[in-house]
Amino acid sequence: MDREVAIITGSGRGIGKAIALKLAQQGMNIVISDVAADTVDNAVKEIEQLGVKVLGVKADVTNSEDVFHLFSETIEVFGRVDVLVNNAGITRDNLLIRMQESEWDSVIAVNLKGCFNCLKAVAKIMMKQRKGKIVNISSVVGVMGNVGQANYAASKGGVISLTKSAAKELAARNITVNAVAPGFIETEMTKNLSGNVKEAFINLIPLKRPGRPEDVANVVSFLVSPAADYITGQVIHIDGGMVM
Repeated sequence: MDREVAIITGSGRGIGKAIALKLAQQGMNIVISDVAADTVDNAVKEIEQLGVKVLGVKADVTNSEDVFHLFSETIEVFGRVDVLVNNAGITRDNLLIRMQESEWDSVIAVNLKGCFNCLKAVAKIMMKQRKGKIVNISSVVGVMGNVGQANYAASKGGVISLTKSAAKELAARNITVNAVAPGFIETEMTKNLSGNVKEAFINLIPLKRPGRPEDVANVVSFLVSPAADYITGQVIHIDGGMVM
């Protein structure tokens, strides 16, 4: 079979890798992309065990040349891009009055500009194909804001607006663009939080538990499937009811 091809940025670990594994289990060929070469290599080896073809590309999504290389190499190897998941993201938390300009710039660069760079690159490919599925990973923080995360909230709110604009621009070419907004998900990033902070988050969640990376991956797998062909420009919260 001529397998579909999915590129997932920031997929060396965490939510990105969980999404890559889920799409591989559905039979897609996978492109692992991350800024760290070792995480790329490890994820490629793990996903290859599922019997699909896997390409690993070290790329910094803030660098347009890296992004061009990511997509051109994918086309050279697979000849197509059916799915893009913009997952690459970072945090540099600080209170607004203490936040350094570098902390603001780096988060906006990775989370928002990186999403734009990849959207622009894949749009040209998918428009020629006259089909495609794009999912951008936002956050509930981009909807509700959060103390100490002005930069992260701004970037993830920007991702939501970018998603809606792209969905309107690309719909005529049979390309859907949606976003998911995870809440408190158990990842390497959240494992480092103190017990009190974790408890405070859990108290905000009606389901009274954190989410798993697989919870996000399951929704992404639906959005890139034929079952979601008539869904575009939407933001789906994966947060246990934290934001209603």
